[in-house]
Amino acid sequence: MKIKPAADEYLEKAKQLSEDESQRLLSRMRGKPARKLEDKKLTALEALAIQLEIDDELLSEWRKNMFAIKEKEAKKAAKAGGVKGKAEEAGKEKTK
Repeated sequence: MKIKPAADEYLEKAKQLSEDESQRLLSRMRGKPARKLEDKKLTALEALAIQLEIDDELLSEWRKNMFAIKEKEAKKAAKAGGVKGKAEEAGKEKTK
């Protein structure tokens, strides 16, 4: 797997990070970007930009998955509510 160069927008975001934010972001870095940073093949700014991009991709994927889960739960609840509603109507008709 080859690491693609950081996008310009992420380089700009990385430049605007505080020292504390930069350290937190670097602490989450794993895999090839971390090794390339250690081997001095990437600058800290490039590594931060790549990690920001990875984090955005992971967040986007997580949001998509959560949306799908909530959609399934809503359908399941609506289906259960519909079945329950029909049972209640049948019970009301029997008592008449």
